[in-house]
Amino acid sequence: VMSILLHGDAAFAGQGVVYETFHLSDLPSYTTNGTIHVVVNNQIGFTTDPRMARSSPYPTDVARVVNAPIFHVNADDPEAVMYVCSVAAEWRNTFNKDVVVDLVCYRRRGHNEMDEPMFTQPLMYKQIHKQVPVLKKYADKLIADGTVTLQEFEEEIAKYDRICEEAYTRSKDNKILHIKHWLDSPWPGFFNVDGEPKSMSCPPTGISEDLLTHIGNVASSVPVKDFKIHAGLSRILRARLEMTKNRVVDWALAEYMAFGSFLKEGIHVRLSGQDVERGTF
Repeated sequence: VMSILLHGDAAFAGQGVVYETFHLSDLPSYTTNGTIHVVVNNQIGFTTDPRMARSSPYPTDVARVVNAPIFHVNADDPEAVMYVCSVAAEWRNTFNKDVVVDLVCYRRRGHNEMDEPMFTQPLMYKQIHKQVPVLKKYADKLIADGTVTLQEFEEEIAKYDRICEEAYTRSKDNKILHIKHWLDSPWPGFFNVDGEPKSMSCPPTGISEDLLTHIGNVASSVPVKDFKIHAGLSRILRARLEMTKNRVVDWALAEYMAFGSFLKEGIHVRLSGQDVERGTF
């Protein structure tokens, strides 16, 4: 599996989750063995110029914190884009590290149906309106080179339009929304065959006092004989054993017993996050 993340330029520079994800990218137990980040860089956020949105020259500079290679490519040149994407995929598969493809392009229309970009970026949008769309630009080049004929190009466009039109027509016939078709993994315990949620019922989760005492004793002991542990830890373990004897629990022991009861049933428990390794909480 190769993970691909698609970003906008303003989001790539401005969203903290991007920086955080890069710092997770090579951690044991968290790594995806390399993610390909594709930045659709239309050089404008919603209405914000880059100079008002970030302090670095490129939106992709945040990827430099992990020394990820960053390819800036002119999106008006499809063959260059294909080449760069092939190199990015090869990099990821060879080195299992993140890589960034910065598609330098433009947004022809507004941010959404209500947005008129000429209000805030009149000079930029005068230039954009003069641009020949990339499809026409590339088609003209291929026709001039003799790679395809005008007729072949028009047939390909008509074929694609037909696929879209047929899908649109079919969508009008769908009267029932099938939830289960949209689930990555249909959970049989939660949904019936029609994709509707089943009524939720919770089985009893109580366990016997003998089992709780056993878990408490194990949680208070050191697994290896004659193992010298920190005096402060010994004090914590003694206090835990004392609580178990007195049939008392605090939050930490209660949590320990909950995890222990899962483990006794053969259910794998994975802890992650700060301080879990030393059992602070």
